[in-house]
Amino acid sequence: MTHTQHETDPRHLLEQMLLIRAYEEAIVAGSTAGTVPGTCTSVGQEAAAVGVINALGADDLILTNHRSAGHLLARGADPGRLLAEVMGRSDGYCGGKSGSLHISVRELGVILTSTIVGAELSLAPGVALSQTMLGRPGIVVCFFGDGAACEGSFHESLNLAALWNLPILYVCENNQWQAFVHRREATSREHISDWAASYGIPAGTVDGNDVSAVLAAARDAAARVHESGRPFLLETWTYRTRGHFEPDDQSYVDPAEREAWLARDPIAMHRDCLVADGRLTTAEADALDDEVASRIAVAQGFAETSPFPDASELTRDVYA
Repeated sequence: MTHTQHETDPRHLLEQMLLIRAYEEAIVAGSTAGTVPGTCTSVGQEAAAVGVINALGADDLILTNHRSAGHLLARGADPGRLLAEVMGRSDGYCGGKSGSLHISVRELGVILTSTIVGAELSLAPGVALSQTMLGRPGIVVCFFGDGAACEGSFHESLNLAALWNLPILYVCENNQWQAFVHRREATSREHISDWAASYGIPAGTVDGNDVSAVLAAARDAAARVHESGRPFLLETWTYRTRGHFEPDDQSYVDPAEREAWLARDPIAMHRDCLVADGRLTTAEADALDDEVASRIAVAQGFAETSPFPDASELTRDVYA
């Protein structure tokens, strides 16, 4: 896919990040009110998702994890159908059967969302092998966190991808926290990207809160995978500013650390940059906020009025 000016316009990147943030804040509010099941959010990580997804082509396939809303929305998923899925309604992408943790959107190339930590890493080589054997043009993009990189499946996946020359772009969203455990307590190296070298896989680390930097790094990485047919690992250095799962009071988080990352909020950084460069006025930025709020209000109305699946759906799509 050749990206249009609209798709890579810095203002469009801001709009996508605003949409992801507003969607997840609606999820949090619904969880607090008891109208939406608790789920894992990626608040604070929006630039990592938007930057990488906007570097991909239509033929590229995506495997993601339990913090998938950003990837799905940046790829073009409808927030109303996503919210309906989370709420278990029949108009959701998977008929209300997947919740937030197992959503797949085949028409957008999203193969799966896995709630099992590292499971998408186990499946990525198989998807990439099928792409290669069938002669299909797309690469496979596998999102995972620093916690998954501490699983054996991470090393098994990288080993196979290197051994079989598989076209996989591994994207580690290093958000510093592995559920309730800080990365410093679980990883022997500062960066996950350091581990790729032992498998002969090229890698890089980028500021995951700078959407323009992520877009540039992801474009370069994706191009390398397309041209070589071999894997690449891109680590986005970011931070989730909410807890592991809603609700979560984050009592285990160092307040100073969180405040330091909040000061580098990816949306505020990008917005300020656009305003400073004269590419966006404050009034235009405020208008984008209002437009996104309206879209989320419509999405909530759609999801809330969507019916629950009929009891006859209970055994459909279940195989023995």
